[in-house]
Amino acid sequence: MARTAVITGSASGIGAATARLLTERGYRVIGVDIAGADVNVDLTTAEGRERLVTEVTDLSDGTVDVVIANAGLSSPTVATAAVNYFGAVATLEGLRPLLAASAAPRAVATASMASLFPPDETLLEAFLTGDEQTALARAGELAAGTPEQASLIYGTSKRALARWMRRVAATPEWAGAGIALNGVAPGVVATPMTADLTTTEEAKAALLQRVPMPLNGIFEPLDVAYLMAWLVSEENAHLCGQMIFIDGGSDAVIRGDSTW
Repeated sequence: MARTAVITGSASGIGAATARLLTERGYRVIGVDIAGADVNVDLTTAEGRERLVTEVTDLSDGTVDVVIANAGLSSPTVATAAVNYFGAVATLEGLRPLLAASAAPRAVATASMASLFPPDETLLEAFLTGDEQTALARAGELAAGTPEQASLIYGTSKRALARWMRRVAATPEWAGAGIALNGVAPGVVATPMTADLTTTEEAKAALLQRVPMPLNGIFEPLDVAYLMAWLVSEENAHLCGQMIFIDGGSDAVIRGDSTW
């Protein structure tokens, strides 16, 4: 029987590439996005997150084998904070009961190598305590500040998601239920999200100065999709709570011999 995979952010970029790849490999894919998907919802809102669970439950008959919480934004806005952290966590937590009904459940959260950059500590704390009202208010303050302050929203949201994943992956609700939960942290991928940052050779050079990628530089969404496909496969039975940096070497350059 075909495995059923739910992928948020399925209409473009890494999500679209992963949806195509899993479909080619025989999966039944339920795509989720704000438009152009099987389930069209706004994950910045509580209503959209609730509708995601309801509609996926109906479409899947109550069992899914794979959840990839990939939907995200990179703009210096409050919406980025809402979808990147609270939308992703709500997706994974909301669909966890459907995963628990699978014989080989797998889940993946999409973070970013930007999670390595210094965060805004106030926003990070609000994320990790689950205080969405405070988090969005702080994101609003950052968005209204300098460009450097506004840019902290994205990396902080991805760091928070990575830390949430690490905290829950080995718990009874996840590993104890047989659900392998892991994450990926891509470097610079050629998607609509990064298009404005790579329009000229000068812009690319400036970006790669901040995000060093010595192994083959900027890459395509399909490269991340290949990693996702293994993480959600039945072969991956023991990887738990790992954030895998697929970043052309950024993690190694920035953190050196530190693995923490």
